[in-house]
Amino acid sequence: VQLQASGGGLVQAGGSLRLSCAASGTTFSMATMGWYRQAPGKERELVATIANGRSPNYADFVQDRFTISKDNAKLMVYLQMNNLKPEDTAVYYCSHRLWSSARKYWGQGTLVTVSS
Repeated sequence: VQLQASGGGLVQAGGSLRLSCAASGTTFSMATMGWYRQAPGKERELVATIANGRSPNYADFVQDRFTISKDNAKLMVYLQMNNLKPEDTAVYYCSHRLWSSARKYWGQGTLVTVSS
């Protein structure tokens, strides 16, 4: 499984970014895809997850600002982030885990910087 995240960058507070994650060597049919983030000096934390037949799951801090989506045919996962705040600054990672496995795969991360 390979995951390639992109779409990060520098944005002002209140702005928007759309992160993309391209997957290969796997399937989305029985897997959970997710976005996590890690801010400097902090642990990696869940942002959102999505899977077939299940409602998306969001961290409390998202507060209806982010939307996770996926395209099963293209093996793409997206994270639309609106109303960004400086505290959203972090490296964002996409993840993939088959339901039949405890192993979670990670992409390389994409940096999101929100200026005040």
